[in-house]
Amino acid sequence: MTPVRPVVILLGLVAAFSIVGCAAAQIRLASDLPGAAHDPAVDSAFDHFYNMEYDRALQDFEKILEKRPNDTSAVNHLLTSVLIYELYKMGAMNTGEYANDSFVGQAHHPADPKMKERIKQLVVRAESLEEEQLKANANNVDALYARGVTRAQFALYTALVERAWFSALRNAVGARHDHERVLELNPNYLDAKLVVGSHNYVMGSLPWGVKVAVALVGLSGSKEKGFQYLREVANGAGENTIDAKVVLSLFLRRERNFDEARGIMHDLAARYPRNYLFPLEEANLLRASGHTQDAAASYRRVWQMGRDGKYGNLHYETAAWGLGELLRSQKDYTGAAAAYELVNEAPDPDSETRQKANLAAGEMYDLLQKRDLAMKKYQTVLAENGGTPLAEEARKHINEAYRE
Repeated sequence: MTPVRPVVILLGLVAAFSIVGCAAAQIRLASDLPGAAHDPAVDSAFDHFYNMEYDRALQDFEKILEKRPNDTSAVNHLLTSVLIYELYKMGAMNTGEYANDSFVGQAHHPADPKMKERIKQLVVRAESLEEEQLKANANNVDALYARGVTRAQFALYTALVERAWFSALRNAVGARHDHERVLELNPNYLDAKLVVGSHNYVMGSLPWGVKVAVALVGLSGSKEKGFQYLREVANGAGENTIDAKVVLSLFLRRERNFDEARGIMHDLAARYPRNYLFPLEEANLLRASGHTQDAAASYRRVWQMGRDGKYGNLHYETAAWGLGELLRSQKDYTGAAAAYELVNEAPDPDSETRQKANLAAGEMYDLLQKRDLAMKKYQTVLAENGGTPLAEEARKHINEAYRE
């Protein structure tokens, strides 16, 4: 096992928080802080956030921070929204990449430099407030919790935006230590169990030799404890319930417990009907568990709901891509080609998804002995962006017809 592999696996837990448009790290609402008044605007902002209405969520969180400029919770809320929105625009929200360790080699669209700077500024602002509170009282559980949130956010940023795995690992471990300290001081601080539980699961999943190596730097974990903590948070009434369900579903998928994971996604899809990623992940889980007909029906349903305007301008065309991959695996090349072609019918499809779909459609046409159609699709791939690995594959297929 290469030295980076433990980092890859550990960072999988950080990436988990971004996969379906939910908070990158668990956040207590401002109403949970001592002396803070309940603010319905926060609830409304999170409803927009979980429904992937990021512009609305950002506007709401900006206004809340203007009213409470020294509230670490308000800073972290805005930090989460900016970060997750940027990850969505980068194309880093594909759940399938986080079901294994392949996401480490996946680089999608580059991040907006202005948003990168904004994220860093918010991290510095949050840390400054948190350190000030901890300087006054080192056992301030809310400040410790908030610092753990900020560290977890920055770990996600450095992992998936900067691709700086070891830096991300340091921040992820720092987040765990902060939240372990919170639980020492207040065992009933349920929200802190999300990061601690996630780390326990990941560390408990490492091969024995790697466990010994990481134990030398003070890291250990247990799968059983991880699942216990995650289920406590998921079944509780805290602000991390949704986040815990998302992470729990991801880890259940890695354990091939598809039915329980699918049940979680089904419930989330009903709760947040404008978030296409929840029903899309349900379709992915149906496919992974061998329920191919039901999976195909689910992909088609997500696609049609997108066409009917249920998901606004979100990239629901990934459902057509998923359907194409499913039909391709069944050697239904005609059906797969038709599904891949659907991606081009979306109003503003993600450029990478469109390029992948055009390449795959060309491959299907080659297998169907429709060389003229295949050549047209390969030329479309080159016209989209001639400098990508997908374009290189298209050039190979232009020179020699694709064969499985």
